Amino acid sequence: MSTDTSSHETLVKLPVQPPKTTMAVPETSPLIERLVSVHGASWVDETSIGDWAAQGGDRVVLFAGDPVRFPEGLDVAVVLPELQRSFPGRFVVGVVPRQSEEAVARRYGSQRWPTLLFLRDGQYVTTISGMLDWDDYVERVKQALAMPTSRAPTIGIPVVSAGSSGSSCH
Repeated sequence: MSTDTSSHETLVKLPVQPPKTTMAVPETSPLIERLVSVHGASWVDETSIGDWAAQGGDRVVLFAGDPVRFPEGLDVAVVLPELQRSFPGRFVVGVVPRQSEEAVARRYGSQRWPTLLFLRDGQYVTTISGMLDWDDYVERVKQALAMPTSRAPTIGIPVVSAGSSGSSCH
């Protein structure tokens, strides 16, 4: 530490050290990390989501998105444990890390952030996108938990067996 005194002001110079780089700084907000550390959510990415979802039952996956572009993603992270408490024992929660969101979202045809992706027994059910009023959230989650599984809205080409009859491509 050194000091410079000139006229009527004293300037104190403190030594500045660069930040330690021994550990990567997570790109995740403390509110998102809290879902895992406090509320028992699981981190899932493009390599683990299939096995995690196949463990059975209803599962809800949060895609929070970039908190600068989609600040409501942090609101959804706060509301999600409350939704889980409103439907006790009905679903477990997974959280997709920021760096994996694009890959996982493509897999399930999700195109908006924030999004809650509903899966059941490893199969796609539906999504709820954006931040909603509480009563709307409760109703939409209730509907999602009652829906049957379906095909994810991804781009796909229908496969027709070589032995099928008819000349139509549909």
